[in-house]
Amino acid sequence: MTDSVLARARSGDSDAFAELTDPYRRELHVHCYRILGSFNDAEDLLQETLLSAWQALDRFDGRSLRAWLYRIATNRCLNYLRDTSRRPQAAGAVVRESPFVNATHSDEPWWLEPYPDVLIDDVEPGPEARYEAREAMSLAFVTALQLLPPRQRAALILRDVLGFAADEAAAMLDTTEQSVTSALKRARATLARELPPQGQEPPPAPGSAVEQELVARLVAAFEAADVDRIVALMTEDAWLRMPPVPLEYQGRELAGKFFATVAFRQGRRYRLVPTRANGQPAFAVYLRDPVNGVARMFGLFVITLAGDRVSAITRFDNAFLSPFGLPRTLAD
Repeated sequence: MTDSVLARARSGDSDAFAELTDPYRRELHVHCYRILGSFNDAEDLLQETLLSAWQALDRFDGRSLRAWLYRIATNRCLNYLRDTSRRPQAAGAVVRESPFVNATHSDEPWWLEPYPDVLIDDVEPGPEARYEAREAMSLAFVTALQLLPPRQRAALILRDVLGFAADEAAAMLDTTEQSVTSALKRARATLARELPPQGQEPPPAPGSAVEQELVARLVAAFEAADVDRIVALMTEDAWLRMPPVPLEYQGRELAGKFFATVAFRQGRRYRLVPTRANGQPAFAVYLRDPVNGVARMFGLFVITLAGDRVSAITRFDNAFLSPFGLPRTLAD
């Protein structure tokens, strides 16, 4: 940032303002996503953040533009969370439908949306960060964040994910360092309960031979409609989730029943197109039309791995797929 660019932006030059803020757009979007759990909500709040920054640019003190933008983004997100009328109600009508009779009610955040890896901006965190960038984008981590009260959530992200110092986080939240430390302590305790236990095998490295082999076997089994092979790739306590449906299955047996009676009912067949979301393997799933062979988009699977097994499959519907830039149909 140069004084001349800042002066031009303050005089109303929108190109200069874009020059100032464009380097931070992606990381601010990721920040809003972590707080809100929703890609689309994050997009809205990013735009509100930039508009607020544009309108308040004459009050910027000229020091750290990045910290100033994070302060605005954090508080816009907290205001959003306080305004519950802006978030639609959960769709719970499916709970009585027969295909879900073996499912249990889920307390997971039904508004959770996937985040395309191609849009993730890997930012070097500050020295006080406790989580690696990849871990802090995983579905498990973002899900656990949503269970925290908003200010605890913001404090933990600012301190443990982004590595801002306590005084910086306190300034961003308009509070004291003592208050931030207290909120952070409670947030850490909650995350320790909600995140996978320390004894669970870590996922293989992205793009590693182990990951590639497991993904290839899962694709082959799913496209062959081979429930036994799919289940054999899962851990004993694997989860099957389908937000925004507030239901879930745990364990190989229930997952197998779901695949056999729902996913592959009436001879359904699918094609899977690999992608990545939240730092994890993912697939766009296309349902084949038995008459003309055209495969139409049916949803997105995000796969959570533990060692050389699948520990969770999270299925998102088509409403969340536009950021992935995937085709709506596939020719046979």
